[in-house]
Amino acid sequence: MLLIFDCDGVLVDSEALACQVDADLLTGLGFPYTVDAIKRQFVGVSFKDMVAQIEAEHRRALPADFGERMDKVLFARFEAELQPIEDVRAAILALPHSRCVASSSTPARIALSLRVTGLDDLFEHVFSATQVARGKPAPDLFLHAASRMGRPSDECIVIEDSPAGVQGAIAAGMRVIGFTGGGHCGPDHAEKLRQAGASTIIGRMADLPHVVKSIG
Repeated sequence: MLLIFDCDGVLVDSEALACQVDADLLTGLGFPYTVDAIKRQFVGVSFKDMVAQIEAEHRRALPADFGERMDKVLFARFEAELQPIEDVRAAILALPHSRCVASSSTPARIALSLRVTGLDDLFEHVFSATQVARGKPAPDLFLHAASRMGRPSDECIVIEDSPAGVQGAIAAGMRVIGFTGGGHCGPDHAEKLRQAGASTIIGRMADLPHVVKSIG
């Protein structure tokens, strides 16, 4: 069995921070977005796809250095404030299976997130949407991770917090556990994940070992 973990909102409680940074920066550049709009449209989506959608909606290009500006602000916030999801380290260590990370974030952001939260020693294999043609909700990233780890799709369980990630995992032919314990998750988040295809939902990482055993 291979466990494929998303990073933001599953391993680290980063989405609320990231959505605030995105909304503030975009609005300051004349692309007005609320935090709720960022959550609704872009959580789980790759940076490349987010930029393409924003530029299409506003019919003009973002500054060429938008990614650099965003990373500078976001990484500083992560260094100062980012926390791991509660109980995630103990849950991972309680699971004997092979594991990896498959995230829509860039390699630099994933590495920073895992380092700051003290989880970097748990993951030897980390995969980013920058390594595939299409990000979530396409299945490409999950299929790439499974291929690199030498596992067929039916031997993979994905742990995801975003509808886009759930859709990608289902499209890849993998089982998926929806997670609703991140700080960005509202009371309707479980239903959003169910609508995306997640039949199993957990709200606490402490429940992950038992759930993986029950569906594995």
